[in-house]
Amino acid sequence: MIQFPLPVLGFAAWSGTGKTTLLKALLPRLRQRGLRIGCIKHAHHDFDVDTPGKDSYELRHAGAEQMLVASHKRWALMVEDERQEPPELVELLQQLNTRLLDMVLIEGFKAEAFPKIELHRPSVGKSWRFREDPHIFAVATDEPSVLPADCTLPSLDLNNLEELEDFVWNYCQAQKKIMEAWT
Repeated sequence: MIQFPLPVLGFAAWSGTGKTTLLKALLPRLRQRGLRIGCIKHAHHDFDVDTPGKDSYELRHAGAEQMLVASHKRWALMVEDERQEPPELVELLQQLNTRLLDMVLIEGFKAEAFPKIELHRPSVGKSWRFREDPHIFAVATDEPSVLPADCTLPSLDLNNLEELEDFVWNYCQAQKKIMEAWT
């Protein structure tokens, strides 16, 4: 299990289930509760966050191994790091400034060992993952009637944002208490 000084919670699901959509809806609600949240998202493909023609893009493509762009509103660091396998989650977590965060939400990285909620939509036509992943500790589905009989995990309604928000909030608070007890 990944060790990190902040609560870490992932949303694991097959592509097309709505992980990003859910996070986009949950983030403002959790922020209203005062949580400062970092997010890490796994991408299965080559991607760019800067735009062709912009100076940062041009400098990175000209050979900069690391390209940091900053303004009075935000800064971003792009790191060229071509390798055979994507970086492990623990390596990416180490890049976050934990002093400025209360929790980290993860989208993807379903094969890694950290606490996860499985999102499941029968309409996507994919199997449940909780049987193979011992780090899934809750499931959320848009059709509770199709929850397998052998699933003993807490079950959440994928369409009930208030329920999901409360679950994430309570998880974060419980994890912070556990971490405080260790220190």
